[in-house]
Amino acid sequence: MTLPSAEDVRKGHGRLTCQEALSLTLLPDKLVEGQSIKRYMSRRKAWLTGHEFAALVKESEASVFKLSAYGGHVYSQASMAASLTLKAAQGAASQNGGGKKFGIHTIHGFFSEAGFNDRPYIYEVTDLASNSSFPNLLVTARQPVSPSTSPEGDHYPIADADLPPGPVCFSAMVSFRPSGSSQFDAQEPSAQERFADILSSRRPMEWNPAPISDIEAVLDRIPGSRQAIGMFPIIDMRKVDMRAYNAGRPFHERRELILYRLLAPLPANASNDPEGSGKDGDERCAIDGPDAHICAHAYGADRNGLLMIAKHAEFGYDLARAASLSYSFVVHVNAEEAVMTYSEGDDQWWVQEACFPRVQAGRGIIHSKLWSPQGIHVASMYQDGILRRQPRPGDEKGKL
Repeated sequence: MTLPSAEDVRKGHGRLTCQEALSLTLLPDKLVEGQSIKRYMSRRKAWLTGHEFAALVKESEASVFKLSAYGGHVYSQASMAASLTLKAAQGAASQNGGGKKFGIHTIHGFFSEAGFNDRPYIYEVTDLASNSSFPNLLVTARQPVSPSTSPEGDHYPIADADLPPGPVCFSAMVSFRPSGSSQFDAQEPSAQERFADILSSRRPMEWNPAPISDIEAVLDRIPGSRQAIGMFPIIDMRKVDMRAYNAGRPFHERRELILYRLLAPLPANASNDPEGSGKDGDERCAIDGPDAHICAHAYGADRNGLLMIAKHAEFGYDLARAASLSYSFVVHVNAEEAVMTYSEGDDQWWVQEACFPRVQAGRGIIHSKLWSPQGIHVASMYQDGILRRQPRPGDEKGKL
């Protein structure tokens, strides 16, 4: 595993854009019982949660800890594969006089196996329902049982698709809706309004970067880790200091605010050739349009979610396990309203508002609302996962 330099980790140099991180290669279709199954393969390795710490650890000679794969990668890339499949079908329909344009409406994902970042994901996409106004697709993801044939473990060659496959590690149901007009519009006051005093106390870039991995024991042990930007792909994220607001509040009333924006421009319009034409030997699929922006939102919203719960539950110094089980993402607006405008100024920061309504039975829930720079509630996420700390004296068996 090649480590970035400590300086790159501190400054965030070399982070992958959305087009790079979620890039896909179109594979030949598979025919099963008369049904054609679309297939795609990831081209770049998934971000490894905490990978950057290793560079800082090496520099500071602190102890190394176990790394884990980032679930937001397979979640967002599987959704992108579903979008590409639908766009390909739309392209065929438009040639026959059809042509409705759909955007991602909901994503319901389930994590069944841990992922590896030294081999690609292979996605298979099938129809669940072909309703003309509400198509639903099923995506399953597998990885080869052995690492990539690429010596660098990245930029996966097409030969990796022929490696023996492992079990399904992730599955998702993705639904789509066409754009429509609003006959009624209602939402609660935006996060920007409700937390105006806090948000206006600093410029967005003056807040600390979102932690590489929000675990108190690790952040305390590794010098400079709280200020390090890290190598997290696709979006830049800043964590608002909510300690004063949360002090003394009941668990369910506490909030965390994350500011985020695109790392690099991402086209707002979808390509006319979404699956790639294969010209000049390039089978790369187009990562663009409103659905790519929705996948970017979902990618970032997964970051540190369960770890934020652990922090508020005071598991930060004896956390044993945090792992996603299911993750649902709902877009409340037309897909084009989820498009992020790239800017290096202060005017294009989105807000993720997170709360933690329930922790029990060794699991925790994080509920997030995503607010546009204009204060529009664009999407919500709801994630359930395993959350365990080390046993403490006096614990009852089976209790969290």
